[in-house]
Amino acid sequence: MIKTVGVATLGSSLGACSPAWRRFSPGPAASNLPLVRVAPDRVIRTTVGLRPFRPAGFRVAVERLDEKTVIHNYGHGGAGISLSWGTGLLASELAEPHPSRQAAVIGAGAVGLATARQLQRRGFDVTIHARALPPDTTSNMAYAGFSPLSNLVSAPERTPAFDAQFDRAVRASYEQMQLLAGAGRGVSWMTTYSWTNRLAGRRAEDSGLDETESGLDPDVDVGATLLQPGEHPFPGTYALRRPTLRIEPSIYLDRLMEEFLLFGGRVRIRDFETPRDLMSLDEPLIANCTGLGSHALFGDETMTPIKGQLTFLAPQPEIDYSLEGSVPGGGRIGVLPRSDGIALGHVMERGDWSLEPLEEEITTRLDRAGRLFAAMADHPSGLGAVAAAPRSPAMRDALEGDPVPAAPPPVESFYDIES
Repeated sequence: MIKTVGVATLGSSLGACSPAWRRFSPGPAASNLPLVRVAPDRVIRTTVGLRPFRPAGFRVAVERLDEKTVIHNYGHGGAGISLSWGTGLLASELAEPHPSRQAAVIGAGAVGLATARQLQRRGFDVTIHARALPPDTTSNMAYAGFSPLSNLVSAPERTPAFDAQFDRAVRASYEQMQLLAGAGRGVSWMTTYSWTNRLAGRRAEDSGLDETESGLDPDVDVGATLLQPGEHPFPGTYALRRPTLRIEPSIYLDRLMEEFLLFGGRVRIRDFETPRDLMSLDEPLIANCTGLGSHALFGDETMTPIKGQLTFLAPQPEIDYSLEGSVPGGGRIGVLPRSDGIALGHVMERGDWSLEPLEEEITTRLDRAGRLFAAMADHPSGLGAVAAAPRSPAMRDALEGDPVPAAPPPVESFYDIES
């Protein structure tokens, strides 16, 4: 359920809780940050995808369908890539008691591929059946920071059983993503900056959370380095710096598919309109990883799309940090550099099934990004720099030359990051 449009088609329309902040000496951490060059003629594409939101959170459960056993694994909201290895683990554990070792996985996005790999690790012979493969899946359209709570669950719908599943899933996924980082698989550590005007209580104006993300964040020290006024170029009184995980879908999903095939997996291109269509499969065990497709295929009417849209600027190799926060004049922006472009987010249109790009949102993202980087360049601290640097001091200071932090931050550090 994705759609990609080139810039040529756009025409003239481009015109929580109180954390215990850590205080370290910032050194050169936020000095001379190279700035993103924001202009309409630097837009290279816009992508649209529909997040598969389910108010009760993701569903991992077993259902009998005549002689078939169906294991559901869908409804991850904006946290599908982040939680895919963990919910894939839960699904594979439900599959293990089945007497057959033949399994079908429906769907080839991040959740489907991770579930297929988890089944293979437990000795299953797996075939993926999907109507779309990377690079044409919804997962390919993701912003894809590690964001396990992004549009995941509505607080009134939460249950202790869901919380227990979530805890296992997020920690299993976090461990797996750490193992993939730095191995050419599209997963890497980078430095993320956010900013705030206060340090006590919930950071309502800067947290980026909504009602679908509340309630799961414990009172923990998130491990962010606190930068005082004058030590950073961002439009807030204080800034926070922390190492975060970045996933590049175009690389990550292709590597997962390659590994799946390497371990004997097979792929079939096909679509399913009703559960009865599944009866034609040879495999007695079926993992349903169709995401939003479960609304029609299995009649889950609680499934709701949350439309997302990313505007990509031409890559700048010198930009090796990401940003999350409010901008001068109002509004929020997420900026994530990747090898395939600099992603500007986040658009969240609840209940919108359309895959047509919202041209006004392209203009909005460019306007917000422009205001942010103009403010950084003009900041009284003088710590913003238009000149490019081969490698920013922020990355050297945060990671000390090592692509993997010596002591990875706790998984709770990622709970307020948007997908």
